[in-house]
Amino acid sequence: MPAPAVAPYRRFGLGNFTVTTLLSGTRPMEGPQTIFGLNATPEEFGALAEANFIPTDKMMMSFAPALVDTGAEVILFDTGLSSDGIRAALAAAGRSPEEVTLVVLTHMHGDHIGGLMADGTPTFPNAVYVTGQQEYDHWAAAGNEGFDTKVRPLADKMRFIGDGDEVVGGIQGMLTAGHTPGHMTYALESEGQTLMLGADTTNHFVWSLQRPDWEVKFDMDKAMAAASRARFLDRLATDRIPFIGYHMPFPGLGYVERYADSYRFVPVSYQLDL
Repeated sequence: MPAPAVAPYRRFGLGNFTVTTLLSGTRPMEGPQTIFGLNATPEEFGALAEANFIPTDKMMMSFAPALVDTGAEVILFDTGLSSDGIRAALAAAGRSPEEVTLVVLTHMHGDHIGGLMADGTPTFPNAVYVTGQQEYDHWAAAGNEGFDTKVRPLADKMRFIGDGDEVVGGIQGMLTAGHTPGHMTYALESEGQTLMLGADTTNHFVWSLQRPDWEVKFDMDKAMAAASRARFLDRLATDRIPFIGYHMPFPGLGYVERYADSYRFVPVSYQLDL
């Protein structure tokens, strides 16, 4: 990854919690419509891109785990593409892998589990792990190399949760299946302030957020993913809740507003710093 033009972290307060988004890597990609808007015409895809000042032939993908310090626990949500990437992002933010007490996996795609291990050694030596039971069970039966080398060796240190269960006080998991069979988002609440961790429920700020009905290549059940995306975006817009999107433009933090007959991403400026 070339040196980023911005600091690879963004820290802010949420009640008694301290939340930090971490830029664990970026990846330029060609041919965005081979990934997003699979059921859109090239004309529709191009018109939406032009309206949002982005090109149609290439895109930049960011990978942004979130670190939540509750005062009692240091919780990392997802781990990026590699151990080196998450270590570098933590170091830039003044934290270390040894400080992480809990790692929460939203789902088991490689860009979320890639930082768990390096050459068979856990990146977070003092952590225990939480993930959705439904997600774990799917990948455990799938014969997936990434899961088998990164996740399965940590199974004896894992705790499994379901829809509506708490990770710790103030952090609740919610099933948003479709992207993967057990994909989960998380609601954080402290001192009356709320934040949602959206993971990959919507994974482009234009082509899947403004058009939640557009199909995404990496959504395993495309109809279910679109329905989960619509419910998630409706809640964010209705309740005016800020959220972190794993693949939103870094620092990945913003709001969702209703716009025309759909939605639009509104990046956070200073609202959460006051």
